[in-house]
Amino acid sequence: MHAPGPIVSPLQPSTIILARQLQLAAPQVEATVRLLDEGATVPFLARYRKEVTGGLDEVAIAAIREALGSLRELEKRRSAILASLSERDLLTPGLADAVHQATTLTALEDLYLPYRPKRRTRAQQARERGLGPLAEALLAGGRFPDPAPFLGPEVPDLAAALAGACDILAEQISEDAVTRSEVRELFRRQACLVSKVARGQRETEAAAKFRDWFDWSEELARCPSHRLLAMLRGREVGALSLSALPPEDAALAILRRRWLRPDRHQGRGRELLDQALVDGYQRLLAPALENEQLAAAQQRADTEAIAVFAENLRGLLLAAPYGHRAVLAVDPGLRTGGKTVALDAQGGLLASTTIYPHEPRRLAETATTVRALVEQHRLSAIAVGNGTNGRETADVLDGLALGIPVVLVCEAGASIYSASEVARSEFPDLDLTVRGAISIGRRLQDPLAELVKLDPKTIGVGQYQHDVDQARLRDALAQVVESCVNAVGVELATASEQLLAHVSGLGPALARAIVAYRREHGGFRDRRELLQVPRLGAKAFEQCAGFLRLRDSREPLDATAVHPERYAVVRRMAADLALELAQLMTQPERLQGVELKRWCDATVGEPTLRDIVAELHKPGRDPRPDFRAFRFADVHRPEDLSVGMLLPGIVTNVTRFGAFVDLGIKQDGLVHISELADRFVSDPAEVVAVRQQVTVRVLSIDLARRRIALSMKSKR
Repeated sequence: MHAPGPIVSPLQPSTIILARQLQLAAPQVEATVRLLDEGATVPFLARYRKEVTGGLDEVAIAAIREALGSLRELEKRRSAILASLSERDLLTPGLADAVHQATTLTALEDLYLPYRPKRRTRAQQARERGLGPLAEALLAGGRFPDPAPFLGPEVPDLAAALAGACDILAEQISEDAVTRSEVRELFRRQACLVSKVARGQRETEAAAKFRDWFDWSEELARCPSHRLLAMLRGREVGALSLSALPPEDAALAILRRRWLRPDRHQGRGRELLDQALVDGYQRLLAPALENEQLAAAQQRADTEAIAVFAENLRGLLLAAPYGHRAVLAVDPGLRTGGKTVALDAQGGLLASTTIYPHEPRRLAETATTVRALVEQHRLSAIAVGNGTNGRETADVLDGLALGIPVVLVCEAGASIYSASEVARSEFPDLDLTVRGAISIGRRLQDPLAELVKLDPKTIGVGQYQHDVDQARLRDALAQVVESCVNAVGVELATASEQLLAHVSGLGPALARAIVAYRREHGGFRDRRELLQVPRLGAKAFEQCAGFLRLRDSREPLDATAVHPERYAVVRRMAADLALELAQLMTQPERLQGVELKRWCDATVGEPTLRDIVAELHKPGRDPRPDFRAFRFADVHRPEDLSVGMLLPGIVTNVTRFGAFVDLGIKQDGLVHISELADRFVSDPAEVVAVRQQVTVRVLSIDLARRRIALSMKSKR
């Protein structure tokens, strides 16, 4: 197994287009595209093919993959259009050349629009009545045409003839590619988004939440994504009506400049042509471009919202793990008590019971039960779900002075997991609430390993996630999960099927096969034994091996992120330094100051060697931060707050306009983007991340509207 060297073949036109579009070197793009087409994953390329890609990171490689997909869709559509035109004998040399030269899907569709099969329009009906030549005469200008030859049973008089001719001209003007391009640019620059309450909706309960946009207007190009998505949601539920149009005079000026010629169009002919272009704009072109611009704005808003969701998900998945230590977990409940489980260091169930920390007469019983579980199973922390009654339960348990941390754990989606097929297969004989408690405990031990069992959308760290393009959202979140799982690495001996499924090159089927093989053979002796798993071939092994750890392997390097294809290089490094492999792994400082070029060859360059050295210094290193216990201040309700208070909090959601912070009072506060730091902040993600522990100051409290304004600025 070896890394392919850089390509030397001539660059493809698509490579040049992508390189220019992404501002990357063409050879980098060409090599990356080739490897992607061969089935390589983004994490694998970013980590193990730096010499080939020129050191591109995951973001750049993912951008190439996405742009490549768009370019290929463009070519697919171009081929379909050319085939359609050819089949109908409409493809002239000039049109074919224009179609081949089109560089965007919009330009391509503009060219095809006049030839697209469509329902019978007013213009088509007029052509069927023989009025095409009359329209051509009006457009050509000069002497006003004689309508007599066009009159007949279907065109009884002059008015009908001229009306039909104007319908033809209106459609022709609205479908002209150059006209559409110029007016589209006007829409892009000057369209004004106007939102009004829909007729009959002003006093309805459904429309109340959209009251801020009952009479709103702003430039569409400047409308923030969260506001646009909110208004689009209002339109979707029938509460709002939206329009997005530029000044009509400016649009008509473009049409008149292109279609009216003072030297040819005079008198009655000019009036009719002007009438046709006004009709073409108002009836055909403006509605089409308005819908197009709103759709484009929504797509941009979707992109931004999806990026926010993806970044929040990354923060949640890469939150600090408590580690492989036994814990107690409680799913709080008031009337039915809190389902409580003891978990071993691997998240296995040791015991389960129910406690009643909020019934005074049963408080002593609760204390006895919890102490017994902690002592019997040597538990090192208590995880409490942060849902209803979570804070109160944590306070009671903290008051027992057990000498171990009590941690509130985000339980979003835990109930969905407990009712899922995954949970039923893991714990077929357990009640849903017990499964939920197990999930809470495992989230403390290893958030990533547990959260990958959920659909990311159920975790609730997005902005309008149900309003955006669901396919794009699903793809983006899957990419984040894949990135996080492979960045951390997966323990082959214990990883769940769900976690393994996100490892580079695997997927659900191979993950199931690995777990089945592990169960049947009692585990793996080394990484290469993966090749014995049914249907796991050399290509899948190449992609996944470096991201799988096997700490009890007979091969010491299996516990590291060094890829098996590079084991020989590491052994050569050890031999050249007169060391055994084990000595090099325990004394990586012996490589300090050594010239790495001595070990470079046709397939291994300095970037890979630097990664190997870094890995030997911290074998199997976890990129996630160290766990730090957190405690809320002694406030429990919004009424307990006062302006100026300094409070600890945990970031629960990051949006483009700021960050929401949990203060332990059942109502998150908002740190507006302008209050995140003493400096200017253009993107809140520069300053905060989901699950980050922060200190905030209370700026204002609006109990009636349940709004709490916070600041992270230093008090001046």
